[in-house]
Amino acid sequence: MNVALRHPGMTVADFLDWENRQEERWEFDGFAPVAMVGGTLAHNLICSNLLVALRQRVPARCQVYVENVKLRLAHSVRYPDVMVVCGPIRPQATEVIDPTVVFEVLSPGTFRTDRIEKNREYAATASIQRYVLLEQDLIAAEIYVREAGRWVRATLTGDDVLAMPELGVEFPLSEAYAGLEFDSAAAPEAV
Repeated sequence: MNVALRHPGMTVADFLDWENRQEERWEFDGFAPVAMVGGTLAHNLICSNLLVALRQRVPARCQVYVENVKLRLAHSVRYPDVMVVCGPIRPQATEVIDPTVVFEVLSPGTFRTDRIEKNREYAATASIQRYVLLEQDLIAAEIYVREAGRWVRATLTGDDVLAMPELGVEFPLSEAYAGLEFDSAAAPEAV
């Protein structure tokens, strides 16, 4: 569960200065620092599988970053589970400002933030062409794609293909879930 500390009037610059002095990782929701807590083994495996699938396929001009890389947005700072950045990045940089694709693996403590707050923030960031939210308990993803100035939603499940034409990449969604077993009797949650 995220724990928020209230800091009235904190700006992104104030947060970054404050966070650099912390031992733990924090996000900034535009109002206050939010502690980042550990995830499940399934969450970690999905992120690892995404990293491998993407690194094998993304063009040389793109890089794949996982969990510990800061994404600085207009009014917030996030640590996406996985993001793909296409364009020049200084190796000494400590943050990204222009990813092309962002992935979040949904967790019980963060799914509302991922679906609502981050969705709005990512939709407002012009470089982000696709936002992928992956379920943890079944093979399913909610996809938001920038199309003609609109943020369009789609759903993938099971053996559907996750296509990312902005990267020239596609692979079966199930590849992100390799090594995980699901209860076939469990009914899928509404996405």
